[in-house]
Amino acid sequence: MKLVIMEPLGVVPTLVDKLSAPLKKAGHEVVYYTTKETDQAKLFDRVKDADIIMLANQPLSGDIIRRCPNLKMLSVAFTGVDHVDLAACKERNITVCNAAGYSTNAVAELAFGLAIATIRNIVPCDDRTRHSGTKDGLVGFELFGKTFGIVGTGAIGSRVAEIALAFGCKVIAYSRTQKPDLVAKGVTYVTLDELFRTADFVSLHTPLTADTKNLVNADRINSMKSTAVLINTARGPVVDSQALANALNEGRLAAAGIDVFEIEPPIDPAHPLCHAKNTVVTPHIAFASKEALEIRAGIVFDNITAWMDGKPQNLVK
Repeated sequence: MKLVIMEPLGVVPTLVDKLSAPLKKAGHEVVYYTTKETDQAKLFDRVKDADIIMLANQPLSGDIIRRCPNLKMLSVAFTGVDHVDLAACKERNITVCNAAGYSTNAVAELAFGLAIATIRNIVPCDDRTRHSGTKDGLVGFELFGKTFGIVGTGAIGSRVAEIALAFGCKVIAYSRTQKPDLVAKGVTYVTLDELFRTADFVSLHTPLTADTKNLVNADRINSMKSTAVLINTARGPVVDSQALANALNEGRLAAAGIDVFEIEPPIDPAHPLCHAKNTVVTPHIAFASKEALEIRAGIVFDNITAWMDGKPQNLVK
């Protein structure tokens, strides 16, 4: 079979060589592209003969999927798969596997990096210090004792809950499925409306679905405390960016830490959140720690081996 890794995996080439060696030894062809290709015609040329495509977060269209006659399996080096045309995969009976769980610690840690950066004014403090300034007007507030709300208590949301408890927060959560172990640790499950109404911090950890698109809309933002902070390390379209920017600029919300947008970075410099007050933005980097990317690479190669052995794992349905 021919495996095409259509974009970089974010790890050193020697690790890719090590992980792909068993496939090559078994007689399979492995082609690794170390640059992204956004031109769709050129991207098709990369993958047109593939039996297996490995990708990270670069979109893969239904048009390309349908035009690859040999394609049987996608190994997605990512947790979310909304950038892949799953309907086309279903039409072609193509197996899709993801890398769920690789970035739990990385995303949870960045959520708190964003939270602390916003409430302690780290970015403006850095600029002020470099220009002979002082702390005047930049005194922030603490996590300790605040109510920390978590939307979605999957693996990442659960880790965020544990860290929030360690910071001395009261932790409340909303999720389709409640976890008794989190309740035992001190997490209280509430309705979504109550969470947005009462939390000092709201951290989003939900996948993008038809139900969660624009989950955080103008009405929901307006229900939040004016002193509250919104953190999004989940998916950009879960939040109405313009409504959020309006609330921040009008002082109806204290701050926001945003790692994800409607499209993958680079984003337009005119994006409303690039100009919103008290906002820290990062270029979808929450998942991308050295440790997480190495774990991810191992998972996506394991997914291929398991599929070849007739025991597919991490299936996306």
